[in-house]
Amino acid sequence: MTQTLSDEWKEAGVQEGDVLLVHSSLKRTLRRYLKSGTKLSPQNILESFLKAVGSSGTLLFPLFNFDFTKGIAFDMRSTPSHMGALTEAGRIHPFAVRTGHPIYSFAAIGNAAEKFRGINNFSGYGSDSPFALLRELNGKIAVLDLPDQHSMTFYHHVEEMQEVDYRYHKKFTADYTDESGNSESRTYGLFVRNIEKGVLTHVNPAGALLWENSLYSGHRPNVDSGLRVISARKMYDFVTDLIMSGKAKNALYRIEGESDEQVG
Repeated sequence: MTQTLSDEWKEAGVQEGDVLLVHSSLKRTLRRYLKSGTKLSPQNILESFLKAVGSSGTLLFPLFNFDFTKGIAFDMRSTPSHMGALTEAGRIHPFAVRTGHPIYSFAAIGNAAEKFRGINNFSGYGSDSPFALLRELNGKIAVLDLPDQHSMTFYHHVEEMQEVDYRYHKKFTADYTDESGNSESRTYGLFVRNIEKGVLTHVNPAGALLWENSLYSGHRPNVDSGLRVISARKMYDFVTDLIMSGKAKNALYRIEGESDEQVG
C-alpha cells in the first residue's frame, strides 16, 4: 500500500532525490483508504513519502511547538510536535535529526539529514534557519490537504528575509534541554506579526496566486490525492516580488477591522 501512496505523491510532483518539507493533515487520506478496506497508520504514510523521495532524498517535518513562548521548558529529546500525527511519526523515527529552535524545530530524515544536525538558529525564520537551508538545497514544499493559511510557514521566512514592516523581532526565554541532556535558560527569537497594528496572517490569497502562476503542481486540498508541491526557491522569489512591489497587504496579511471596501 505504501507503493500506491508513493505513486500518488509522485503524480503530484514529488521526485526521487527531493529534499522535501511536508506539511500535512492525514484525516482524508486515512478515510480514503479505509473506505477501500485498508487501515493506514501515520508510519505507513511516512514510509510512502520516504519511498517517493528514495534513498537519495530527504524528508523534513515541522515539529512546531509553541509552549516555549509561554515559558514552558523545551527538551530536544522529548518535546512533541503540535503539527499532527505524521510529524510525530517523523520526530520519533530512529534516523531523525532534530533541529534546535525550541518553537520552530524540524525532523530531517534521509540522505541530507546530517546537513540539518546542529542547526540552532536564534530566529525561527532567519537566514540560518532550516527554511533557508531548504532553499539553499533547492528543496521543495509539499502540502497535504491543508490551505496555505494553515501550513505554509515558509511565507514568514520570506517576510523575515525582506524585513517587512508589519512584523517585528520578539524574544522568548525559557528552560532548554539539548540532545545531550544539558539544561539551561535560553533565549530565542521570532519575527512576529504586529498585533498592536491589528496585523493578521492572511496568506490564502498568495496561495491562489501561486496556483494562477502554475508554481504549484498536484492537487488542491480535498481533491484527488490532496497533495500539492512547490519549489522553495520559486516560492521565495515569487513572494519576494509580492513584497517588493507593495502587494503584501491582502495577499500575505490584512488589518483587523478593515471593511471589504478598504481591503478591495
